[in-house]
Amino acid sequence: MIQKGKFKWLWAVAGTIVAVLLLRVFALTWCLIPSAGMENTLFRGERIVVNKWSYGLRMPGMAWWGYHRFHTRPVGRGDVVLFNNPGDVNTPVADRRELFISRCIGLPGDTLWTDSLFALLPGQSLNVPDKKVLYSYRKDLAPGIDSLLLQAGVTDSEVMGDNEQLVIRGISRYGYYLLTQECDSIEHWLQPMEKQSDTTAFPLIIPGKGIRIEVTGHNRMLLLNTLLAHEHRQAEIVNDTLYVDGKPSQWCEFTKDYYWMVSDNSINWCDSRLFGLLPHDHVVGKATRIWFSKDQESGPFTGYHWNRFFQPIQ
Repeated sequence: MIQKGKFKWLWAVAGTIVAVLLLRVFALTWCLIPSAGMENTLFRGERIVVNKWSYGLRMPGMAWWGYHRFHTRPVGRGDVVLFNNPGDVNTPVADRRELFISRCIGLPGDTLWTDSLFALLPGQSLNVPDKKVLYSYRKDLAPGIDSLLLQAGVTDSEVMGDNEQLVIRGISRYGYYLLTQECDSIEHWLQPMEKQSDTTAFPLIIPGKGIRIEVTGHNRMLLLNTLLAHEHRQAEIVNDTLYVDGKPSQWCEFTKDYYWMVSDNSINWCDSRLFGLLPHDHVVGKATRIWFSKDQESGPFTGYHWNRFFQPIQ
């Protein structure tokens, strides 16, 4: 009887392990947020749940039988998405590449207005309350700003740099709103780093299946990299002209849907400005919920953000 009880216990443990593995492979996965790129939506050190069925289940094992996805659905505008790094050309199989997380701001066929470095111009991003924006202020105003931040309850702001004259600080949209409630003239203290007046605007059309994209001086290199890395076409630029399969091309067509990804923390450049367009076959799933939140530098009994446990990701 004792031996039989032991075997039952072992079978129960084995069954639980198999069930968890199957759940993680075919339904959900759990991820650690390693950086501040998505603050204040997601904080460094938080653990999140990702739904692999949100855009259709991508079957594992792409190295053996290629890319297959069941019940394919498009990524939604504003979704926070887990995906494999599309810029890692040294790793040939997509599902073995490093995992990134960003917010989708551009869908196939969308036109975004960007500057020469593909940074979105003001007014192009989603109105996310927790999105961080860079502000500068005179260094002699620093004590007053610090006091005002404390008074308004803005605890998620951090200094990103300074010099002899200025301090640069990242403040969320909601944090800025709280400051306006404490000080009517806050716009005279804080100056946004993003300014549109002296910036040339370039239209960026996001490629998709069957969508013809005109080749311009602004998007030529981006289209070249996409053709080479994700469409597996022969392409090169000769004398400012894009050649595809040996022919000069003023227009390009693509076989996949692509997305433009941005970081909620505009200070972070680990988004489409760095790795380019995100093809649908690199998408893992939608980040849906925070299940654990704690400051990484805190001790075992402190630093927990209990109000963020099991909160949906928006």
